[in-house]
Amino acid sequence: MRAQRTIAVVTTTRADYGLWYWILRAIQQHPNFKLQLICGGTHLRPEHGLTRRFIEQDGFAIDAEVDFLLPAGGDTHTDVAIASSRAVEGFARQLHKLRPDMVLLLGDRFETLAAAFAAATMRIPIGHLHGGEATEGALDESYRHAITKLSHIHFPATEQAASRIVQLGEQPDRVHVVGAPGLETIAKCKHMSVEELSTAIGIGLEAGFVLVTYHPATLSAQSPQDQVAQLANGLASTERQLVISRSNADAGSAAVVSRLEEFCRERNDAHLVASAGQEAYINLMRHAAAMLGNSSSGIIEAPSIPLAAVNVGRRQQGRQRAANVIDVPCEAAAIADGLGRALSDEFQRSLTGLVNPYGDGRTSQRIVQVLAEVELAPAVLVKRFHTPLPSEVTV
Repeated sequence: MRAQRTIAVVTTTRADYGLWYWILRAIQQHPNFKLQLICGGTHLRPEHGLTRRFIEQDGFAIDAEVDFLLPAGGDTHTDVAIASSRAVEGFARQLHKLRPDMVLLLGDRFETLAAAFAAATMRIPIGHLHGGEATEGALDESYRHAITKLSHIHFPATEQAASRIVQLGEQPDRVHVVGAPGLETIAKCKHMSVEELSTAIGIGLEAGFVLVTYHPATLSAQSPQDQVAQLANGLASTERQLVISRSNADAGSAAVVSRLEEFCRERNDAHLVASAGQEAYINLMRHAAAMLGNSSSGIIEAPSIPLAAVNVGRRQQGRQRAANVIDVPCEAAAIADGLGRALSDEFQRSLTGLVNPYGDGRTSQRIVQVLAEVELAPAVLVKRFHTPLPSEVTV
């Protein structure tokens, strides 16, 4: 039997923790693994809901914390660059203390790149989830591909994403298609009634509400102020109740949150939620009539509900999507029109039988199997550039 392996997992936002949950459980329950959990970022900040509490309520021990964000309001591109340097230092110090056999990272945020840089420099093998995808309207696009080049084992969600990873020169035998972990959360998450959900988030929900999740599009020519102004003006035309999830800690997020707070003060039926937690957020998706914004959840998880999603602007451009997505520019009139279409009886009927391209909800099982079998000898750190054959490229 293979000796026990210590697997360190990095979580820095409420969103990625929701995706990690069942993978953490699977690692925790495996006899050959010891789980180490590194928590940082918005998990540690009251203005973002102090979401480390959800991790602890779920019974996971937090082995290390990395507080790299600048004080509230420090969200310029320069501030994010400085926070990145703080994150590299913080992750390096904690990895030095923990000394894991492998680090698992998910997604495409700037602090995830910082963790990857620290681990790679310290000669710790890296496994990366959700690589190979495309979000052409955000700096995350570059971060994601850079993380791929620093990683050693890849866990893409789709065959298309796997093909992109091979295009980047990664060796095919290190690329394992596992599906999107968010679909496992949907499959296993408790179903809450509207009344239970209302109590959980402290809002009296009305039938037919719209769920809004919007983050700054960090490569857009529009300023964050203009982006959120167009969003607010587009939402103003609907009479539906609006449940709005707080923006991520990205460059420009302060302006987005400030305008949405103002918007909610202007409308009694609009509510800003700092952090609902994974169970409540999935159930918000289940009970919503539609969702709107530029979150990946509208593209990756929503098809499995199934839920109509109005995708605003270029942030998610290039990401593989199902037929539940209505793409609109970040313009008030287009946003209003897109929401009207999403709520129409015709579009709602079209969602019947929708197939999600992001998998079948058995992600944790596949990842744990790979982690149990993969060789973590020093040779895994050697990166050989693979030139793909035409048959290996399907994008």
